[in-house]
Amino acid sequence: MDITPGLPETDNLQHWPPWRQLVVETARRVLDYTGGTLVIPMTVLVEPYWREISTGLAQHAIPVRHFVLHADQDTLRGRIKGEHSVPSPFRLKYLEPYAEAARTWLHAEAEVVDTTHLTPA
Repeated sequence: MDITPGLPETDNLQHWPPWRQLVVETARRVLDYTGGTLVIPMTVLVEPYWREISTGLAQHAIPVRHFVLHADQDTLRGRIKGEHSVPSPFRLKYLEPYAEAARTWLHAEAEVVDTTHLTPA
């Protein structure tokens, strides 16, 4: 999308403050329109970003059930390399940030489902 003036350069759109606000606003509006349960598959590895999103959802009384689909580093690397003929450099560069988030805060904030020994099926 061409936006003028341009958005600040970033390697991840989650670094743009409007993105985090739009996650909350989009969830709120979709739920207001449809009701029911909304499933949002999203990886947030920066704790302040998660706090901003989860606090925003709570302010709109949107209940959150937070899951982390975990796999060890070797399994993740193998899955990333095996899914594409050319492995995704974007996804590979988040292996260590995921491991750090998992060690420091992420697993304490969520229900962790260890998928290391599971197949997609």
